[in-house]
Amino acid sequence: MKQYLYCSILLLFLACNGIRKEDQAVQILNTVQSTYAPDKRVALFDVSWNSGVLTGETNLKDAHRELLDKLQANNISFTDSIQILPHSELGDLNLALVTNSVANIRREPRHSAELATQALMGTPLKVLKAEGSWYMVQTPDGYLSWVDAAGIVRLSRKEMDQWLEKEKVVVTKMIASIYADESLSEIVSDITAGNVLELTATVPSGYQVTLPDTRSGFIALEDAVPYEEWKNSRNTNDASLIQTAKLMMGSPYLWGGTSPKGMDCSGFTKTIYFLNGMVIPRDASQQIKEGELVDSEKNWENLEVGDLLFFGVPESAENSERVVHVGMWIGDNKFIHSRGRVRISSFDPEDEHYDAYELNRYLRTKRIRHHPSENVLTVDQVLQ
Repeated sequence: MKQYLYCSILLLFLACNGIRKEDQAVQILNTVQSTYAPDKRVALFDVSWNSGVLTGETNLKDAHRELLDKLQANNISFTDSIQILPHSELGDLNLALVTNSVANIRREPRHSAELATQALMGTPLKVLKAEGSWYMVQTPDGYLSWVDAAGIVRLSRKEMDQWLEKEKVVVTKMIASIYADESLSEIVSDITAGNVLELTATVPSGYQVTLPDTRSGFIALEDAVPYEEWKNSRNTNDASLIQTAKLMMGSPYLWGGTSPKGMDCSGFTKTIYFLNGMVIPRDASQQIKEGELVDSEKNWENLEVGDLLFFGVPESAENSERVVHVGMWIGDNKFIHSRGRVRISSFDPEDEHYDAYELNRYLRTKRIRHHPSENVLTVDQVLQ
């Protein structure tokens, strides 16, 4: 009887200890995930724990290593079946260049899926895995989503480095074309401001260029400039930001858009800054985390041209804050933003563009100019 009771107690202890280890493992997993991947839009850590087996996938090698180290340090036995991305099936072709004027990058690998963001021709991407004719990619600003194979050309690290070393031109006209020859008649491809192409020759009428997928053609002289000249002329001063923003006046609102062809609110502010040499985070809820707080009390005299104004629903006892809109201050009580179309609104009740709707949901203003961070890059950092 005593032996039976002892065995029962031992089994109960082992069972409880096993449960404790299971709970501890899940807690460690959740801690690593919250540390390394708090924002699933820019960090992939889709990992599960099930009876001692780790499954899932991640592109965060440091997070994977820390997870294993913490489990081992706590004497927790496990089997590691986590897939580290890029997936091995990609071989060494785990980088890509966008080869359409604008690549549509979607939440899921199908054309009917929500448009998450866009990337311009010549943008370098990381390729993480494939599903049919779609690839999960990561943009220079960290965004993770899916692109159709027709929108990119995959490259090895060596091929990417070779492309980065080549002379290039940057398209400066909002919407333009690449032509088959110097007569500038037959169109090879459409292009848009911010597209980057290999420069193969300069001719009287403009530039002979090669697209990332090896198509070639000519760009009119007034539609582009050599990359070094473009890069050195970029400036986030008041005049440059306002001029760039106003060149897109009337452009249609497009959910997920980040190009002059169509843009959502944060895609618009992102495009303004990109065309002036800065790469800022994709979404309004990410942009609001950058820079210096300059106003939260509607003291418009504190604002400068280029400041980003954020709108939404303030935090309450029941709900957390929701950031749903962003625009850029252009001075004189006015800001420019994409709502329905790119437009100018005013906080002056006497102004014809007075916008009571946005005024009533104003949250605060941040200044990202002259406030570098790991999430705010120069264009040169992206193309190197």
